[in-house]
Amino acid sequence: MDPHKTLERSAIADIRQDYRLAALNESDAGDDPIALFRRWFEEAVQAQVNEVNAFSLSTINAAGRPSSRILLLKGIEADGFTFFTNYQSNKGKEIELQNAVALVFLWAPLERQVRIEGFAIKVSEEASDAYFHSRPIGSRLGAWASPQSTVIASREVLQAEEARYKAQWGDRPPRPPHWGGYRVVPDMIEFWQGRSSRLHDRLRYRREAPSPLAAWHRERLAP
Repeated sequence: MDPHKTLERSAIADIRQDYRLAALNESDAGDDPIALFRRWFEEAVQAQVNEVNAFSLSTINAAGRPSSRILLLKGIEADGFTFFTNYQSNKGKEIELQNAVALVFLWAPLERQVRIEGFAIKVSEEASDAYFHSRPIGSRLGAWASPQSTVIASREVLQAEEARYKAQWGDRPPRPPHWGGYRVVPDMIEFWQGRSSRLHDRLRYRREAPSPLAAWHRERLAP
């Protein structure tokens, strides 16, 4: 047996942390998970968590296989969570086929995680336009230049396309028709707070339908 491989496996298995920063009680959590998410998000901002709005988005492809990637949250509304992307990307195509999605936020310095399940729906053209025109010029040109998720021959292809659209649009490119926002309307939100000895706090909120009119039901899960 290779002793280096044995040591590596042992070192990985020995990585652990005892969580002691906070607790999550029903009385503090309240009945509205969107309000609790906002509070946790603000606390992560105040704690200067790096990439505080980063989350993992999981979608389902035509073969029924899940795929995940990291995105950036761009809005928290009463009816859901908003992000923007290329509608012709792999994730966009998968959402078009099956719009059930899952999100995970990890704020490790606060020993917190939030899982969200729901359904992704496109935001209005006006909302997509407004956010697109708020982006830096490089990001706006990049939305035109990148055929996201497709195979390209080299990075030079992207650079040439960026230069072409820069020459065409200058500093005022319109929003590409294939680019815009989704709002994830949740029907499940679970809050995880690390606790000592792996006896973590987990509160799950569920509702019968992904609708702002549907009531939330809170329950505690064993860790």
